[in-house]
Amino acid sequence: MIDDETLRAWFFAEIFPLEAALTRFIRRNWRNLSDIADLRQEIYARVYASAREHLPLQAKPFLFTTARNHLINTAKRGQIVSFEHVADLEASSFAVDTLTPERSLSARDELRLVQAGLDRLPPRCREVVMLRKIEGLSTREVAARLGVGVDTVEQQMVHGMRALADFMLGGSGKIQRPAARRRATKAVRP
Repeated sequence: MIDDETLRAWFFAEIFPLEAALTRFIRRNWRNLSDIADLRQEIYARVYASAREHLPLQAKPFLFTTARNHLINTAKRGQIVSFEHVADLEASSFAVDTLTPERSLSARDELRLVQAGLDRLPPRCREVVMLRKIEGLSTREVAARLGVGVDTVEQQMVHGMRALADFMLGGSGKIQRPAARRRATKAVRP
């Protein structure tokens, strides 16, 4: 464990001078500009806490890897994930020791699989899922934008998410209406 005086000196000598570059990185990769100061502070807190155990050999890659991971996690927690946004963050040019080519390839394959699953959905269902899950609109906002009832949006959302989950787990990704499921269940029973 690093003593407080050494840690503080390291932070002000190695991390703090990178503040302008970190701010530009956050601004370039985050849509809500009013969050920049808070995000920067959270990143500093994570860097400081991690460095308490062991000072990294290279401060700049450590800082920007932490920033990148924090932005991705924050976007995921907010349930407003733009595929382009996450892809841009993953393609950031900072060296990442922990990001292996295999992990990067796997994440991109998963993203392509999600996109392929979305493409298989009927147009209205795909639009509802994208407005709700990607753009983060409420059920009422989606209903108003599409000129349909809230119940219709909820049904389309359920059907779309089930089909997408089925596709992601290796299934056909076809929407199964309740009547079709009942018929399939009856056919299986002896």
